[in-house]
Amino acid sequence: MFQSFDVSSRPEQAAPRIAGLRALFPALGINAFLVPRTDEYQGEYVPPSAERLAWLTGFTGSAGIALVMEEQAVVFVDGRYTTQLAAQTDAALITAGDLVGCPPSAWLGEHKPKGLKLGIDPWLHTPAEVEKLQSALADIGGELVLLSENPIDGIWADRPAVPSAPVTVQKSDLAGQPAGDKIAAIAAMLQKKKAEAVLIADSTSVGWLFNIRGNDVAHTPAPLSRAIVKADGSAMLFVMPEKVAGEAAGHLAPLAGLLPPEAISDALAAIAAAGETLLIDRAAVPFAVVQIVEAAGGTWQNAPDPVAPARAVKNAAEQAGTRAAHLQDGAAMVSFLSWLDGQTPGTVSEIDAASALEAARAETGMRMQNPLRDISFDTISGAGPNAAIIHYRVTSETSRMLQPGEMYLVDSGAQYQNGTTDITRTIAIGEVDDAQKKFFTLVLKGMIAISRARFPAGTRGMDLDPFARAALWQAGVDYAHGTGHGVGSYLSVHEGPQRISRLGSAELKPGMILSNEPGYYRPGAFGIRIENLVLVKEAEPIEGGEIPMLGFETLTWCPIDLRLIVPALLSPEEKAWLDAYHGEVREKLAPLAASEAERRWLEAATRPLSQ
Repeated sequence: MFQSFDVSSRPEQAAPRIAGLRALFPALGINAFLVPRTDEYQGEYVPPSAERLAWLTGFTGSAGIALVMEEQAVVFVDGRYTTQLAAQTDAALITAGDLVGCPPSAWLGEHKPKGLKLGIDPWLHTPAEVEKLQSALADIGGELVLLSENPIDGIWADRPAVPSAPVTVQKSDLAGQPAGDKIAAIAAMLQKKKAEAVLIADSTSVGWLFNIRGNDVAHTPAPLSRAIVKADGSAMLFVMPEKVAGEAAGHLAPLAGLLPPEAISDALAAIAAAGETLLIDRAAVPFAVVQIVEAAGGTWQNAPDPVAPARAVKNAAEQAGTRAAHLQDGAAMVSFLSWLDGQTPGTVSEIDAASALEAARAETGMRMQNPLRDISFDTISGAGPNAAIIHYRVTSETSRMLQPGEMYLVDSGAQYQNGTTDITRTIAIGEVDDAQKKFFTLVLKGMIAISRARFPAGTRGMDLDPFARAALWQAGVDYAHGTGHGVGSYLSVHEGPQRISRLGSAELKPGMILSNEPGYYRPGAFGIRIENLVLVKEAEPIEGGEIPMLGFETLTWCPIDLRLIVPALLSPEEKAWLDAYHGEVREKLAPLAASEAERRWLEAATRPLSQ
């Protein structure tokens, strides 16, 4: 299994650990400390050795930050994690904060704690974050204290070892472009900007740039690493030496000098001392980088990660790889869903279902000679009220049976060497009531609206986000997450800069992959999400139209549960889209089914809505 269902933290563990942290405050000259979810690589997913927030507070979500003061502790999370935070932390010890509406810098401005000396680890916060904190503290007469070591590491007695998984090579037929050409393009950009060097701080950007992959963090196959590329085309790759051997060593030798991670400080100082201009992304690098450069008398310029936009626009080989990966994943989903439909309601647990789905992916990968390398995130496997927890993670203690009359929500994905998948289906367990069917259909209307959208060049994700919500808004409801995120090519399942959300300001360009996943969640009752991945492409000309348009190519192929649809709520155009989609699902997946029984199930699951 690529995931565990063990309980990794408990609310009662937080009290002695927070007390231990507070005991260090006087010696450090602080009376508060910030504990973010991120690590020094600023990635969404972190290795066990960097799970400081979870170890300290008990909260295991993928986004959050704790403000620990002498008498109060606040954990800030977004709307996806409010229910999870309440379940995983001690309410008598920890107060919930709003990470989006009132993050720590804004909270300080509102609550104005007097004499606050706030300590931070400068490797865990970006320059943009530090500026906001400094401004907020200045307004209340506080002080930001930059610590040389993270105090949590000193009290975390059984802290796991730093990961050292081997680096692997992403072959050219899957990468679609030689790493040397990618590095040359970055060098040309530097020459154009009249800068001497750029720091690539995002490990997934490093992985894409050098055509390498790794296994340092769960579910995201990028080696924890940084790189510096110079205007003359030379490069330095900062990665643990023991990770690079054999094929990877031969692949990287002509591309970059290999240095251990800790050598980044001396390399940055040398660039600064030489008077060379360094480009950094102030929203993505650790503040410690700025400290090093400025201490050495250097200058730096803020510039967005130059790899991110290139990585986001998939080339022909990456597009072909993801199409093939989604067909294989669709075959695995058919195997899983046909099995699930054959089980008696009340006999399958959430863990049973998640395990069966991972097994189906593994078996299909072996059958199709494209092994499952990992899952792309911990499977969200929730039935009934658990499905209403947007980022629910099933454990041995929370797992419940899939009961008749409920809906089962399964949000999952896979990492294959030719592509990354992410799919959500909501399934009827027995006969469900009309309210559940109504809201399922409203969510489906939003998903179809994004699938059918046509839009001109320059359109941003925020422009399309209302398409997915309109039907729900008309019913007086909404959902507390974005409609879609970018997806990598055998890299992170969450990739920027593209996204469909109220904050999606990046222009959507042909070749970008996004998720399309509206939902609806009724706490304590049920949750619904329907998700396909889509690829931005040039659309067919519109008769009578005056400008070229873009649209989406659907990548995900899997039946949508017809038993949950209220046909009267769909327009003729929406019905036509659904029937056409199911026709393609049947045509593409029937030849890949593992058995005649699966083919018969697929035939029934993709029948025209009128039947």
